[in-house]
Amino acid sequence: MAPHFQIRDTRFVGASEAMKRVEDDLDCAARSDAKVLITGETGSGKEVVARLIHERSMRANAALVTLNCAGFPDSLLESELFGHVRGSFTGAYRDKPGLLEMAPTGTVFLDEVGEMSSRMQVVLLRFLETGEIQRVGADRAHTRVNVRLITATNRDLQKQIASGAFREDLYFRLHVVHIHLPPLRERLEDVPLLVQHFLRVYAHAHKIAAAAGPTVSDDAMHALVSYRWPGNVRELKNVVERMVLRTNGQPVTLADLPANVVRRASAASTAATDDPHDARAEELLGALLDRGESFWSAVYPLFMARDLTRADLRRVIQRGLETTNGSYRLLVQLFNMAPEDYKRFLSFLRKHDCHFAFQRFRAMPARLAESETRPRAFAPGA
Repeated sequence: MAPHFQIRDTRFVGASEAMKRVEDDLDCAARSDAKVLITGETGSGKEVVARLIHERSMRANAALVTLNCAGFPDSLLESELFGHVRGSFTGAYRDKPGLLEMAPTGTVFLDEVGEMSSRMQVVLLRFLETGEIQRVGADRAHTRVNVRLITATNRDLQKQIASGAFREDLYFRLHVVHIHLPPLRERLEDVPLLVQHFLRVYAHAHKIAAAAGPTVSDDAMHALVSYRWPGNVRELKNVVERMVLRTNGQPVTLADLPANVVRRASAASTAATDDPHDARAEELLGALLDRGESFWSAVYPLFMARDLTRADLRRVIQRGLETTNGSYRLLVQLFNMAPEDYKRFLSFLRKHDCHFAFQRFRAMPARLAESETRPRAFAPGA
């Protein structure tokens, strides 16, 4: 996973009150050289905000280097950041500078900083205190660097501090300017602007000619605005690109939208007026069924952290059993768990009073085959 340098034009798209506040914070951050911590859910646009801060700052003419901390084990992450000397480990045939040296007077963006191990947190904290670069395998500091550090995470660092997983002193070093990006479901008024923006971007990228750019019918736009967007802006980008390729410059209709967007938009719209638990269940089902996330990563941590109520969890299980015709073994498969997790899953459900008698679902037609063959949302990208 190689780092990449900023070469693209980046635009701020959003007119909601929430995003106006974000842009104000962004401009404030760009006027200073302070460290910035950007928080928000996966796919909400944290890297875009980091790019905009860099482009609007006095460091804009220098490099912006980005690195995803979750993509490297400790040993490689330290080498990527600080470099290494020849012979420091197997394969180190020559001295190699790290990213912090490769962006002199520029900006380094560390994404998913909450995934750093305790050891790497200490190493980063030492650099922030001294500004010195000590390459892996060296016995002394190599040089000092003048870079600006921007970090981002989708984790709640306060909870990680409370559990001992993240250092409080490092948190305060990084948390000089804080910008929080709200999820797309909390600013659905921005969806039409984002759709039109990405329509133009992808029509140009794929060389699809259209007189005034691709257009979207009213019912299709209504479905896009009503959908809950569990994958946030990243998911929206993927859906719009698919629309552009499917329609080839013709107006986008409801039939051109992915089935999960149309179906879940309708369900979410009903849930919004009927039962708030249905809306939360739809978000979680989107993660499980449309993005292929595991129950253990998408649902279990939220429930154990009390961010998800028992009523929400019961609704997710109930909707899953409706799909599998009451089969818990198929439910394990549907929720992207390993077959050997079957007993653990049932034990968890019984312990928390979320186990349903399978007989009540047997009269319902099984829909697993449909869920396995329907189009799935693209996995979130950059």
